[in-house]
Amino acid sequence: MARTSKNSTSSRLSDLKSAWLDVKQSPSLHAVLGLTVLFIGLLGFVASTSTLFTWTSDYSALELGFAQVLSQRDIVIQNTLGSIGAAVGMVVTVRGFGIASLLLWTVIMAFGLRWGLGIELRALRWARRSLLRALLITSGLALLPWNAGDAVVGDYGRVIATWSTHWLGLLGACLTWMVLALIHTVWVFQLRPQMLGQHLANRFAATDALNEVPIDEEAELIPDEGPLVVDLFGSEPNQSPPWNEDDEDLALEPSMVADDDLDLEIQSTVEAPQASPSLVKPAAASDMGPYDPRRDLSRYQTPPLQLLNDYGQSTAKVDQEELEANKERILETLRNYKIEISKIKATVGPTVTLYEIVPEAGVRISRIKSLEDDIALSLSALGIRIIAPIPGKGTIGIEVPNRHPQMVSMRSVLASEKFQKSDMDLPLALGKTISNEVYIVDLAKMPHLLMAGATGQGKSVGLNAIIASILYKKHPAEVKFVLVDPKKVELTLYNTIERHFLAKLPGDDEAIITDTNKVIYTLNSLCIEMDQRYELLKSAMVRNLKEYNVKFTARKLNPEEGHRYLPYIILVIDEFADLIMTAGKEVEMPIARLAQLARAIGIHLIVATQRPSVNVITGIIKANFPTRIAFKVSAKIDSRTILDAGGAEQLIGKGDMLISSGNDLIRLQCAFLDTPEVEQICEFIGSQQGYPDAYQLPEYESEEGRLGGGGNFSAEERDSMFEEAARMVVIHQQGSASLLQRKLKLGYNRAGRLVDQLEDAGIIGPFEGSKARQVLIQDEVQLNERLKNL
Repeated sequence: MARTSKNSTSSRLSDLKSAWLDVKQSPSLHAVLGLTVLFIGLLGFVASTSTLFTWTSDYSALELGFAQVLSQRDIVIQNTLGSIGAAVGMVVTVRGFGIASLLLWTVIMAFGLRWGLGIELRALRWARRSLLRALLITSGLALLPWNAGDAVVGDYGRVIATWSTHWLGLLGACLTWMVLALIHTVWVFQLRPQMLGQHLANRFAATDALNEVPIDEEAELIPDEGPLVVDLFGSEPNQSPPWNEDDEDLALEPSMVADDDLDLEIQSTVEAPQASPSLVKPAAASDMGPYDPRRDLSRYQTPPLQLLNDYGQSTAKVDQEELEANKERILETLRNYKIEISKIKATVGPTVTLYEIVPEAGVRISRIKSLEDDIALSLSALGIRIIAPIPGKGTIGIEVPNRHPQMVSMRSVLASEKFQKSDMDLPLALGKTISNEVYIVDLAKMPHLLMAGATGQGKSVGLNAIIASILYKKHPAEVKFVLVDPKKVELTLYNTIERHFLAKLPGDDEAIITDTNKVIYTLNSLCIEMDQRYELLKSAMVRNLKEYNVKFTARKLNPEEGHRYLPYIILVIDEFADLIMTAGKEVEMPIARLAQLARAIGIHLIVATQRPSVNVITGIIKANFPTRIAFKVSAKIDSRTILDAGGAEQLIGKGDMLISSGNDLIRLQCAFLDTPEVEQICEFIGSQQGYPDAYQLPEYESEEGRLGGGGNFSAEERDSMFEEAARMVVIHQQGSASLLQRKLKLGYNRAGRLVDQLEDAGIIGPFEGSKARQVLIQDEVQLNERLKNL
């Protein structure tokens, strides 16, 4: 019985094996399996390719959970293949092999073509080594000195690079990788070291033969418009060499000599007439190689990201219940006013969620816009802002603050792939948008920036973020800061980097400018610098700073003629309102001139104020500052003063801001940079070798010859009615002798002397013919400050 049972079991196994062999050899099964594998490989390739560009926006959605992403249709996924494509790309590319995953998908597609269609591809030869090759690529990208991006590198490569660097150091890890790559190349392409040695030996032998033996007179020259080629091997002349110069395998053949080498060897056999020593010219400047502006501080290192605090999760998270509750309240409020909605979706940002709604046909947008306060009441939230319609989308946006906002750290913004790979001239990493994307702009293209907002809403933090962005991206030779801090406490942290990044007037003890009179001198000095730079551009026959520096680094401009490498100069003013109150038009006029003309020569202005009134942000200032940032303000009129539009009064504070660059308003959460972080950055830079002194601005001498004016008239020589006349001129904003005659009942001669004394004191401008003199002081507060200085 046992033997019979054993025989029957063996018979069944034999039948199953025979059936499997029949199925395995079936052409139909091969075709089905092959096309299935090809389809999977193609979808994986598309998903990974899309992930390289969309993973940052999909990451926050996938963190909600894959099951939740699949079940909720209102969650926005940017990947071309949707939720499944985003998940596959995240696992295989971001958490796996990075861009090398495309190689693996290519091999899978090659297998599919082979099994399904019988097409043999060269990629199949790499199949056995594709995993090794992918690991080699991803680890090599991770060892690069710059950040190639999370999706490009992949976690596998980052782990390999981290441990190899820990065990062998950075140099040892790089050398090990190079050796492995060389071994892999030799093995894959079956290269023989003897071939390379033979090739080099033949090349040196050919060179010696040409140097010792004259060229055969019967050697046939090949006429050609390109390089002259001599047939030394007896073959028929050709118009082009008999090999493909781009083919590396053929280039190693020992019986071939490249065109350019042969040309050089032929020229060496021709005896040129010897020039007399007096006619020998010195080497051209171009022979010295390009000028390197970083040469003086060649060992300078940009601050590491580890100096900045990591505040944990940097991606936006909002409870699903909160999203649903807000959606229902918005729909309920609109239904109460008989407004029906056909579609609604939410975009989650770090501090604000944007609900985009599409109303039913026939609904007027103005009706929804008028319900702003009602929606805010139903949501029990401050900072509700309605955008009707959203430009370029055809939807209406309702911005609702998150109940638990996420902090946007400066570290997460600077570590982003967008910033690390930015090729902007002066990149500013300002923060993140509502869609949780890092927002970076180029100051060189703005070209100036105006910032305003109420006290404590984030202006100083924003200024620190702007300065830190440039410190993390540029070398001290490429950019200089002129820092003006009337409050005397906000920008003093940057004194440490004076010899690296700051500029100042000759003879000044401190580079951070806090005195009003020195501000006036500095602004006028910048105007002189601007004029001098324009003269250099004119003589160099270029139009802007970038073209000029390219020409100078190529050694096409002579330093003996006054040419020099020109760094960008960024003027930062922390509290502009205080300067306007104390100095008035003496500050406003040079700033307006710089804003109008200084863009082309690399001088850019960043002006911040907490008083966004028309007395501070005048028409001249607004006309020349097209890019403006508004933090939270107290009144709608202040928002209109800054942005020419409302909205800033509805912000929630703590870095919530609107940026206007033209007609578009973009809401951002400013990156947070704490004071200890700024100190660590400055200490790291200041501890390195710097220049002997700060960058020297041109000297400026006022007409009066000393600070404060009043050089021609002493206090004893001034008229007894001088102060009264000054107040009369400031109140009426008219600087004329006839005004003083009428109001003070003076004679013409005495009124004329008072006008001269007021001009000498810097209260009114010079004589301009038939025009009235310009009053340089705007109100009595400024006048009292000026009289005190006199």
